[in-house]
Amino acid sequence: MARRQAAPAVGTHARVLSVLRAVTQGGGVQGVLDLTRSTGIPDSTVHRILQAGVETRAVDQVSRGRYRPGPAMIEMALQAMTSAPAAADVQQMLDDLQKSAGGVALLFTVTGFGGLRRLCTDYTLGDRDPETLRALTYKIGSMPRSLRVGAAGRVILAHLPAHMQQAVLAEGPPQSPAPGAIRDEAALLASLADIRRRGYAIGRQEALAGWDGIAAPVMWGSTVMGSIGLGLPVEEMGGDLREAIRRTCDAARAMSLIPGGKMAV
Repeated sequence: MARRQAAPAVGTHARVLSVLRAVTQGGGVQGVLDLTRSTGIPDSTVHRILQAGVETRAVDQVSRGRYRPGPAMIEMALQAMTSAPAAADVQQMLDDLQKSAGGVALLFTVTGFGGLRRLCTDYTLGDRDPETLRALTYKIGSMPRSLRVGAAGRVILAHLPAHMQQAVLAEGPPQSPAPGAIRDEAALLASLADIRRRGYAIGRQEALAGWDGIAAPVMWGSTVMGSIGLGLPVEEMGGDLREAIRRTCDAARAMSLIPGGKMAV
C-alpha cells in the first residue's frame, strides 16, 4: 500500500509567499542573496522557490542568479482588479460628485509603464464649456503624469509602500511644473505625511495654471489603487472647503474596495 505523503508545513507556504512578495519589492532585478537578506530565509530555500516561480511564470530569471517579477504576477493582478467597479458605476459616481461639488470630477489610476505614474481613466466636466476646458482635458487625459505633482498625484504617492515612494522621489520634479508645484524635497515629504494624517490632499495650481484641486485615495484594503480628484478654477477654490472635501472623500470611499472584493458603502 502506497504511503500517504504528508502535507507541507504551513511554514513552507509562508516562505513561498514571503519570497514572491520580496521579488516585487526590490525595485528591480534582485539576486538570491538580496532576497535572503530581505526575507531571512536560507539561500538554498530561496533558490528552490525562485526556480519553481520561473517554471510557473511568477518569476523571470533575467541572468544567472538574478530575478524579477514574472508575467503571471501581472495576470493575477489584472484578474484581481476585475473586482473593481464597472465603468457605468464609475461614471455615475463621478457625475454625482461633479453635480454636488461643482468643478470637474476625475478618476486617476496608477500605471507602472515608464515608472509609476497617474493616468486619468475617466472624468466628467458637467455643463462647463468644452472650449474653456480644452487645456485641462489635454493635460489630464493625454498621457501619464508624475505622482509628485498635483493633489491627485500626491495623494497616491502618500499611500504607496516606502520602496515605491523612493523610486518616484528619485526621479526628481518634472521639467516644467505648473506654478504651484512643490519643488522643495522637504516640503514634498512633509505634505505626504500631512496627507496620510488628513486622508486627502489640496493642490494650488500644481498640475495646471489657473486650476486648484482636492483629491482622496481610492484604496483596496491598505493598497492604493488610484485617486479621485475634484478640479476647480482658482477663483472658485476659496472660502470654506469642508463640504467639497467631504464629498470628494465620500466619493473615493464609495469607489474603494474592501477585503472580499465588495464595494465600500
